Amino acid sequence: MRVPVKVTAALFAGGVLLALLTAAMPAEAAAISCTDTDLPVTGPGLPPPVPGAPATVHGRPCLPATSGSGTDVPDTVQLLVHGGTYNSAYWDLPYRPERYSYQRDMAAHGYATFAADQLGAGRSSRPLSLLLSVRAAAEAMHEVVGHLRAGHVGGVRFAKVVIVGHSVGSGVVAVEASSYHDVDGVVLTGITHLPVLAVGAALGLQPALLDGQLGRLGSDPLYFTTKPGARAGLFYAAGDSDPAVIAAGEAAKDQVSVPGMGTVAVFGIVLPATKGITAPVFQVVGEKDVLFCGLLALRDCSDAGVLRAQEAPYYADPSNLSMYVLPGAGHSVALHENAAEYRDATRSWLRERVGVTPQGYHSIG
Repeated sequence: MRVPVKVTAALFAGGVLLALLTAAMPAEAAAISCTDTDLPVTGPGLPPPVPGAPATVHGRPCLPATSGSGTDVPDTVQLLVHGGTYNSAYWDLPYRPERYSYQRDMAAHGYATFAADQLGAGRSSRPLSLLLSVRAAAEAMHEVVGHLRAGHVGGVRFAKVVIVGHSVGSGVVAVEASSYHDVDGVVLTGITHLPVLAVGAALGLQPALLDGQLGRLGSDPLYFTTKPGARAGLFYAAGDSDPAVIAAGEAAKDQVSVPGMGTVAVFGIVLPATKGITAPVFQVVGEKDVLFCGLLALRDCSDAGVLRAQEAPYYADPSNLSMYVLPGAGHSVALHENAAEYRDATRSWLRERVGVTPQGYHSIG
């Protein structure tokens, strides 16, 4: 049967259009799979939000593309733990993800991640703030590690888990890794052992229930968030930050438990929990981090070698410690304009110190 010329032309044009649209689609759309899930956790002294039901940690796993057989799904996952007044959006900010999303960039390079909302933030359970000590937060992350290894996230049993923290989340990570010894690598970002954190907190925080943006959550009085406009000075460095990123972070801001932040500072940082970590550690700071660097923190963050010498005494085995300083960046290293350099350095450390190589990664072009 002959197909009419007009129909043939239309089919051809449609095929060309489909090809052009497919070619114009971001590679990320085909290369990355991100979903949402809730995982049950107990945590010491945490009552269930509903009688008889467990507390839950909400998270987003992001996986790279596979060949279709499933045999090249990564066997290693990075468990990402955000800092105070952030939630998991820190790792996947809804603004220019091709430049600022840690999760999507890692997936595009063949690495799996799971970004968790800490208890009290995001879409995780929000228990009384008094219960959210660093121990409770660490135990919840320990249970998430167990879920990742058991195949409860997407049916993938991850053989290796690398736990990655930021700021207050790094203190939680340090306590988790030193208490349970259940991870294969530890990344601590936005943290040193002599913080000026208390100064920043006093100047930049307020009760979440008084915040016009977060007050609707009905939080108890010991959940705090940043004051409007405070994030730029606390978390970012001028000259290496995009005002639109700061605005997106402000729009996505969250709350933090004051008891949790206080016990992180004491038991996670100052004492310190890092003495008990036996896995390889990658410590990352921004050169111009006003909360953890400078004269008041007695930390020189201008040079990775100098900073490593200052931080090494806080680890039982300093040979396990690798240090990286992101030039020109402030506290929130993942959200600065040159954050790609920090992500590249992280991947190099994963390959060299933890033995994690890309999987499910297929370059395009």
